[in-house]
Amino acid sequence: QVQLVESGGGLVRPGGSLRLSCVASGFAFSNSIMSWYRQAPGKGRELIGSSAGPDESALEENFRKGRFTISRDNSENTMYLQMNDLQPEDTAIYYCRKEGSQGFWGQGTQVTVSS
Repeated sequence: QVQLVESGGGLVRPGGSLRLSCVASGFAFSNSIMSWYRQAPGKGRELIGSSAGPDESALEENFRKGRFTISRDNSENTMYLQMNDLQPEDTAIYYCRKEGSQGFWGQGTQVTVSS
């Protein structure tokens, strides 16, 4: 069955970095558009960006300030989200998603930015 497993979240101090991973199984990952989303406390889920291939990713406008990077390794069925210079407002649950008519969400990984 389709599975998406996120990992790499945790507690980090302001200015720190994290790399989140999303390991996929049960579908043709290399042919799939994959996305990262986040949901901050008390807010709706927002799209961070998407990847259609190893060199094909796009970030939403709010995330195009050089702190976030999406990448993927099709040989490992894994998508990554590199986050640098994290700030308290980046505190959220981060989700990966398989887009498309048979879309699917991962369970999410918590990122907390606090001193």
